[in-house]
Amino acid sequence: MSKKKVVVALGHKALGATLPQQQDAVKGAAKAIADLVEADCQVIISHSNAPQVGMIHTAMNEFGKQHPDYTFAPISVCSAMSQGYIGAQLSCALRNEFHRQDIMREVANVPTHVVVDADDPAFKDYEKPIGAFMTESEARAFAKATGDQVREDSGRGWRRVVPSPVPQDIVELETVRDLMEDGCVVIAAGGGGIPVTVRDGVHTAVDAIVDKDLTSAILAWRVRADILVILTAVEKVYLDFGKPTQKALDAMTVSEARAYMEQGQFAPGSMLPKVQACVKFVEAHLGGRAVITSLDHAAAGLRGETGTLIVSDEK
Repeated sequence: MSKKKVVVALGHKALGATLPQQQDAVKGAAKAIADLVEADCQVIISHSNAPQVGMIHTAMNEFGKQHPDYTFAPISVCSAMSQGYIGAQLSCALRNEFHRQDIMREVANVPTHVVVDADDPAFKDYEKPIGAFMTESEARAFAKATGDQVREDSGRGWRRVVPSPVPQDIVELETVRDLMEDGCVVIAAGGGGIPVTVRDGVHTAVDAIVDKDLTSAILAWRVRADILVILTAVEKVYLDFGKPTQKALDAMTVSEARAYMEQGQFAPGSMLPKVQACVKFVEAHLGGRAVITSLDHAAAGLRGETGTLIVSDEK
C-alpha cells in the first residue's frame, strides 16, 4: 500500500512570535510531524512567517537608517531570510525528535519561489501591512525615503503596506516532489513563498507577500496529496466565533463552506484564507480532503477524530 501524502501548513501560533518562543514552539511542531511520519505518511511542511519576516524587515530598515549608502532590503530578501532560519530550526527540531523516536527519515528544507501574475489587481491596491508601527509623520518620512507605500492600520498606528497577489504556481515543485518520493520530510513554501513574475523564461522577484495557506493548497494539489492539514490556534472551525451562539463544525462540504463565507462567518486575515485554501484544494483534487485543527490535535485530525473536515460535494 502506498503511503498517504500529507501537506501540513503550520500557522504562526505553531512557531511563536519571538526567537526564544520559536525555539520552544518548533519542538511541539516536530512532535506533531513525527506522529504523522509514525503513521506512515509522506509529509511536506509549509509554515507561516508573519512575525519573523516583520522582524527581519524592521531590522534591515533600521540598519538602512544608520547606513545611508545601504539599499533597503526588499520584501523578497526578507522572505528568503525567514525561510532559511525558520526552516533550519524546524529541520533541527525534526531530526532531534526523529532520533528520540528512532525514526529513520531525512529532512530537507527547500527555499521556495511562487509564481504570481504581474497583472494581479493586488499590485494596484496595496493592503498587506508589514513591519513596525510608526506615527503618521514617521510613516510619511519613511515612504519619502524608500518609495514604499504606508497606511494607517486599524487604529494602531501606521505601517508599510505591500501587495498580496494570488499564487499561481510553485517554481521548485519538481524538487519538492522528488524529495518527498525519496522519503524525505520536506519543508517548503515557507511564508507563502518568495513571489516572482515570469516573462519569457525570466524570473523576477517582486515586493509582495503571498498567503501561505493558498500556496499550501496549490502545493497539496500539485503533489496530489491525500490530505491538506492546516494547523491553527483552534481545534475546530466555528460559526459565530466568539459569540454566545458559537458552534463548532465537525465537517462541511465545499458548497456549505462557500455559503458560510458569503455570510461573513470567517474573519479576513484569520480563518477566512484557511477555509478558502481548503476549498480550492478540495475542488482541484477530487478525492482530496482538508482538515483545519490545532497543532496539538494534528494526528487526531488526520485520523478523523477531531478538527473540521472539508470535503467535495460529490458523493
